[in-house]
Amino acid sequence: MALIEWEKDETVAVIKLNSGENRHNLDFALTFNRVLDEVIEDKDVTAAVIKSNDPKCWCLGIDVEWLMKQFTEQNFDNIKNCMYEMNNVFKKLLLLPVPVIAAINGHAFGNGAILSCACDFRFMRSDRGYFCFPEVDLGIPFLPGMVAFVRKAIPEYKFNELKLTGKRVGAAELAQHHIIEKACDDAESVVAESIAFAKTFNKKRGIFKEHKSRMHKHIIQIMDTEDKEFIEPLMLMISE
Repeated sequence: MALIEWEKDETVAVIKLNSGENRHNLDFALTFNRVLDEVIEDKDVTAAVIKSNDPKCWCLGIDVEWLMKQFTEQNFDNIKNCMYEMNNVFKKLLLLPVPVIAAINGHAFGNGAILSCACDFRFMRSDRGYFCFPEVDLGIPFLPGMVAFVRKAIPEYKFNELKLTGKRVGAAELAQHHIIEKACDDAESVVAESIAFAKTFNKKRGIFKEHKSRMHKHIIQIMDTEDKEFIEPLMLMISE
């Protein structure tokens, strides 16, 4: 089974994350970029939904075991390429000419929570799973671009709390603060309701792309101009 694959439900591209915890490493990033390119190329697609096939996890973020192995073996180019390719994933989601809905059917931690914020809309199951930015406890700072696009998904007062405390929150609290569209009953309903919501869209790609390009222009500029300053010297962790 591929790390990531997709299929169509009528005109909705259902993107399936298939690697369990769906940790981000170079293979994950390259595969995700390829899948998004295929979705973009299919002109019949009017919306996209991202779900996980794991019953517990939507996405747990960076593959720390892979990252430490690259550091140990001094494969620094692999680490940089992974960061740049994940940035490409985020940028494609921000600019995709159709709405992108995250069907969060389990835990979304770290880079996984960040991934959901690059999407246009989020649904989450309420019976299981947490949303969390644990980076403050792990000594991992956000890239400037991440800060910029998470802010478009999370109100500033709540982002300040979640980012600086690392607290875990569930779907009910996320819905209260309008971070997700809806807290759904269970894993099946979060996927079903995400796809049903996706099917309400039938916008022309040209205007949808232009709206997203103008809305997120400043975010893309930050990612293109500021993130490199931290990726190139591999300023990815702070131990003090």
